[in-house]
Amino acid sequence: MIPGVQGRILAVLAETTAELNLRTIARLAGVSPAQASRVLPDLVGLGLVERREAPPSALFAMVDDNIAARAVRALSRSREAVLRELGTGAALLDPSPESVIVFGSFARGEADDSSDLDVVFVRPTDVGEDDDRWAAAVEAWRTAARRLTGNRVQILEVGHRDMSRRLRSTKPLWADVTRDAITVYGAPIEELRGRRSA
Repeated sequence: MIPGVQGRILAVLAETTAELNLRTIARLAGVSPAQASRVLPDLVGLGLVERREAPPSALFAMVDDNIAARAVRALSRSREAVLRELGTGAALLDPSPESVIVFGSFARGEADDSSDLDVVFVRPTDVGEDDDRWAAAVEAWRTAARRLTGNRVQILEVGHRDMSRRLRSTKPLWADVTRDAITVYGAPIEELRGRRSA
């Protein structure tokens, strides 16, 4: 939500209550110390961040009493809120998916405004691939997820019987799914991986 170096630095500070020195902030934010040294005084001036001298360096921390700092901390927790809402939306679908799994950059906490929200929908056994109600439910979920996140939503739909085999595949896509998986609704990935095709 807050682009550039300023957003990266605020994200680092919002995730901790500890005081951090400039070099640590720069390293965790993935920016240069020079960039951090240009941004931090502005954040201090706005009252979002406080600076405390601790020779040989200075330490920085979010100001919890600052209303804007509270909003930044709330934004830093938005990923967890999105995951909860994605699961809540999946629970309302009819027919109901067997499982909804988020993977990729969003699951890893690395997504930005150009990232896709990558999702695996596991279709239950009693729902055919061409079922119109199923297609409408998945599309409604995709639309709601797009509005919720602001990101494009890519859904990989897999039938119940194929999921176990695919999760044991060595193909890069399925390795990514297995590594990143966050189950937001239904059967967890460990359960799906352990099944044998019927």
